[in-house]
Amino acid sequence: MFRFSIAALSTTVAIAIALPAAAEIELSFYSGIQDAPHSRVKGDDGDEDFNFLVDWEGNSGAMPPYYGFRATWWQSANIGYGLEFNHAKVYASDEDREEHGFADLELTDGLNLFTANVFYRWPGQWASGRLTPYVGGGVGFAMPHVDVERGDSDTFEYQVTGPAAIVVAGASWAFNESWSVFGEYKGSWSSHDIELDNGGRMETDIITNAFNIGVSYSF
Repeated sequence: MFRFSIAALSTTVAIAIALPAAAEIELSFYSGIQDAPHSRVKGDDGDEDFNFLVDWEGNSGAMPPYYGFRATWWQSANIGYGLEFNHAKVYASDEDREEHGFADLELTDGLNLFTANVFYRWPGQWASGRLTPYVGGGVGFAMPHVDVERGDSDTFEYQVTGPAAIVVAGASWAFNESWSVFGEYKGSWSSHDIELDNGGRMETDIITNAFNIGVSYSF
């Protein structure tokens, strides 16, 4: 997982360096609490079909914890474009996993999403110019670490599994011209078409809900 994180960070830094000197570049890191509602899982393990509703657990504090980072180029005072990496996780509940014959059913190192984003902000809207609300969204792709074991099929690897999208709404508090902290709601959707190692496949769409707290550096 760390090699993907390092590659994403290198990309955002390279973009920041290449952008015009007059642009405001904002680098942000966050963590928080993330969970996921039920979703349907269907497919076959190479021997037997399955189709059932899964109760996902986020376990956002388990190692490695839920986190993300993004780089945003504020082209104007209000509009920004950028890239984001988000590391979330989903585990099938023990009850669902055991009932349907899975030894492992999780995307936990992690449910990695890479997106290109657009943000809109209202600079210094509240608190004597220190508090800036913002909204945003993005589209990209999912690259989860698949950990699925059922019968003779045992898949344990990273895969690019399908498209992803995010929505964000929050506010940042500026300490000075360079540093700020922020809190936000972040929702994501990702579609997964997973290849299992015994010639089978697994399909599911996953929605996550997260409340993030982070820090940003602007230059």
